[in-house]
Amino acid sequence: MLFRIKKSIDFMAFRKTALSLSLVLLVISLGLLTLKGLNLGIDFTGGNLAQIEFSQPVGVAEVRDALSAAGQDQAVIQAYSDNGVLVRMSSHEDDTAQEILSALRSRFGEIEVLRLEKVGPVVGEKLRQQAFVAMAIALGGVLLYITVRFRFRFAVVSVAALVHDTIITLGVFSLLGREVSLPFIAAILTIVGYSLNDTIVVLDRVRENWKGLRQKGIISLVNQSINQTLSRTINT
Repeated sequence: MLFRIKKSIDFMAFRKTALSLSLVLLVISLGLLTLKGLNLGIDFTGGNLAQIEFSQPVGVAEVRDALSAAGQDQAVIQAYSDNGVLVRMSSHEDDTAQEILSALRSRFGEIEVLRLEKVGPVVGEKLRQQAFVAMAIALGGVLLYITVRFRFRFAVVSVAALVHDTIITLGVFSLLGREVSLPFIAAILTIVGYSLNDTIVVLDRVRENWKGLRQKGIISLVNQSINQTLSRTINT
């Protein structure tokens, strides 16, 4: 379903409120990330890995329900056969692994533990450092591209918007205590992609309307540009 906005909205009338709200959210998010941090999952911390065989076919959802009832809802469960699953636990404590095995025995009866061992993180410290370097290079590339394509001031605003969106998203996850895993990283990259795409679309329209700056003024020009691209922003 495509949305078409015919009414012109005065977005710039709320610019001071929006800026103040963004700054408050940014400060809160940075504070949460500094003081509380993120709840890193097993992909980042490592933990225990159990390979389990059941006497009858068991679905992943059933295993997850059994572990959730035992208070172990953060375990990562992967089926490798109709009767077998791999359970990855973020805790390095042997007691936690035994609690999970006990919960499964209580729910499904006798189980066979083929393997129970400690595993390292999927995303190691070196890979994390390389990811930060790659992110810095990517932001530099975005800065250069938008500077060449538009103006340097537009490039600075675009990068600031990307950092703003990412930090606030991380702050929300820190506040809620939700687990950070590899799918979360994919979601962050998706947010960055949509944010950058929308920013470039709006800036392109600002550039096209720039010739009318003297007659309209910067406030009117930005309002016009946002309204002209609003339908596309909502639809994408």
